[in-house]
Amino acid sequence: QVQLVESGGGLVQAGGSLRLSCAASGRTFSNYAMGWFRQAPGKEREFVAAISRSGGSTYYADSVKGRFTISRDNAKNTVYLQMNSLEPEDTAVYYCAAGRLAQTIRIIPPDYWGQGTQVTVSS
Repeated sequence: QVQLVESGGGLVQAGGSLRLSCAASGRTFSNYAMGWFRQAPGKEREFVAAISRSGGSTYYADSVKGRFTISRDNAKNTVYLQMNSLEPEDTAVYYCAAGRLAQTIRIIPPDYWGQGTQVTVSS
C-alpha cells in the first residue's frame, strides 16, 4: 500500500518549464513502476510518461517526446516529471500513479493514484 502526493504545478507561459514531484509514503515504492497521466477540461485522462522500478526504462506519449523527462529517486520515494517547452495544450491536472510494469501501465489500471496537481500554460 502506498499514498501518492503530487506537487510543483502552477501557471507558466508558453515555452516555459515546470518540474512536478510525486512523493510516496510507505516503504514499497521501489516495488512499483510509476507513471504520469493528465486530464484536460472536457477530455479523458491520458497517459504522459512512465518509468520502470529501477529507473532504467522510460516511456512517453508521442505528444510530449523530446519535451518531458520522467525520473525517479527511490531513496527519496519520489518520482519527477520535468516539463520543458510547455504549450497551452499541456494545460491539465497531472496525476502520478503506481503500477506493476512501466511498459503496460498505460493499458493496465495502476494500483494507486495521487490527487493531482494543476498545470496551466498561457499563450
